[in-house]
Amino acid sequence: MASNMTNPANHLPYFFGNITREEAEEYLMQGAASDGLYLLRQSRNYLGGFALSLAHGRKVHHYTIERELSGSYAIAGGKSHASPAELINYHSEEADGLICLLRKPFNRPPGVQPKTGPFEDLKENLIREYVKQTWNLQGHALEQAIISQKPQLEKLIATTAHEKMPWFHGRISREESEHRILIGSRSNGKFLIRERDNNGSYALCLLNDGKVLHYRIDRDKTGKLSIPDGKRFDTLWQLVEHYSYKPDGLLRVLTIPCPQLGSENDNVVFNSRLPLPGTPSKSWAGGGIISRLKSYTFPKAGSKKLQGTIGHSPDEAPFNPYVLQRKRGLTGAEKGDQREALPMDTEVYESPYADPDEIKPKNVTLDRKLLTLEEGELGSGNFGTVKKGFYRMKKGAKPVAVKILKNESNDPAIKDELLREANVMQQLDNPYIVRMIGICEAEAWMLVMEMAELGPLNKFLQKNRHVTERNITELVHQVSMGMKYLEENNFVHRDLAARNVLLVTQHYAKISDFGLSKALSADENYYKAQSHGKWPVKWYAPECMNFYKFSSKSDVWSFGVLMWEAFSYGQKPYKGMKGGEVAQMIERGERMERPEVCPTEVYDLMKLCWTYNVEDRPGFVAVELRLRNYYYDISH
Repeated sequence: MASNMTNPANHLPYFFGNITREEAEEYLMQGAASDGLYLLRQSRNYLGGFALSLAHGRKVHHYTIERELSGSYAIAGGKSHASPAELINYHSEEADGLICLLRKPFNRPPGVQPKTGPFEDLKENLIREYVKQTWNLQGHALEQAIISQKPQLEKLIATTAHEKMPWFHGRISREESEHRILIGSRSNGKFLIRERDNNGSYALCLLNDGKVLHYRIDRDKTGKLSIPDGKRFDTLWQLVEHYSYKPDGLLRVLTIPCPQLGSENDNVVFNSRLPLPGTPSKSWAGGGIISRLKSYTFPKAGSKKLQGTIGHSPDEAPFNPYVLQRKRGLTGAEKGDQREALPMDTEVYESPYADPDEIKPKNVTLDRKLLTLEEGELGSGNFGTVKKGFYRMKKGAKPVAVKILKNESNDPAIKDELLREANVMQQLDNPYIVRMIGICEAEAWMLVMEMAELGPLNKFLQKNRHVTERNITELVHQVSMGMKYLEENNFVHRDLAARNVLLVTQHYAKISDFGLSKALSADENYYKAQSHGKWPVKWYAPECMNFYKFSSKSDVWSFGVLMWEAFSYGQKPYKGMKGGEVAQMIERGERMERPEVCPTEVYDLMKLCWTYNVEDRPGFVAVELRLRNYYYDISH
């Protein structure tokens, strides 16, 4: 999904995208530069930020709109606004620091779309390659990783992308940088960037008339990068892109990236129509360097490529500094720089059987000798208990959760239920669904599943009121992805609730408890229960209660209740009400109130999930996409 879809300004007719300051001035001059004429463009130096170009007195004034940590937007020192559009509306009535009111928008000409930045074009490929090689993912797991973690991955790529650029040479000395630039072509504007120290300081080395000039690039307290007295940037690639368009304080523009030694094959693959780095060509000058790089190849995790050029010892893979920090163990000070762990970092993101060395047994029975159980219980239910254990596989022991049937229970119905759950779970393989390892018949019947250490979502949120709205949105979005997978595979869960969503980490949720689940045949779209059982009626749609009919659409209703539970930090839905009273309330057209911290966008989606008529209720394809867009919006 293109990130442009979620740009909060993309729908505005006066938003021009990633155009330069000069292009903005040209547009406003075309509009006669009347006082108060304005347009909005993407900031080329602040990630997620914008720039407002405003005409007054036949001159164009430019204001940076930064995206704040809270997710709101503000002109430096000015009032915060929820969106760029709100900021524009505010300044149409209050100058509040601007040279004049915003009087008239200059809209894009017919047929002109907002201009996509050069990095946007590369981002999708960079993210895909990064995920594929950092976590060794492919197929379905790769796609799910990208959709679920797009905002985090975009930030990670944006802030580490320079490591994959041909002009970034890592930790080398001043003398070595001069030596490299003077090898081969000596075209004016040839350049490289090197790392100076551990404090995030760099140097830009630029060739001018046979001499190498060195410009310091320092990082200020807020993390912005700049040459002395120069424009500030969030990332090195934005800085390089800027100075490849205009010198702006340098002696000349950047033209040709100095290749790393032997890097034509190691580091970067250029489109066949483009010159290799180091080959003199006018086409490099003045048009933006990043926009000319078409595709990248990355060193594999653990690869020896690029060593000696990035400043790591030979036994370390240099590719991802965040991964290296995690492996080494962190001091308290370093932990502040560590990125939050992603689901793909955990052992249970991919199926234990995804490894070709592990051959999935045709039957689901496990060898008891390979299973060890720990003392104490993780939980219990009418079936028996859940314990933590380890199951020994070819590549080491996997932590597992083991459902153990009560010893004294010879009730064939309970045994049937366990086997039915095993039969359902054996067919499912998705990162956001608890996978089954197998069944073990020994001192008791045991269902062996993946481990999710943090337990049920409702209990976790009851104890952790500090969890942010964004974090909760991330988790419920993951649940919607797991449910979309079930819907696509014709499975009805029938017991979707916050108690049946287990957390692997604070940022990684999995759907569990498939005791009531049913696999539908291809020509069915609902399951009809023979009779009313011991049902979680507060989570059930009207058609379940009235006609015993269960479908993916009735799971959508339950998902609405699950979202309500999550945004009310694990409170019980319809508190103090009996099942019959809940049914009457729904028949009257009443629904639960919005939880206090729940955003209106999410509550609107909840109410949509609680659409009475099953035909009018959305499916998980629509629900997941809507949640995804909202999650991307609040994360960018």
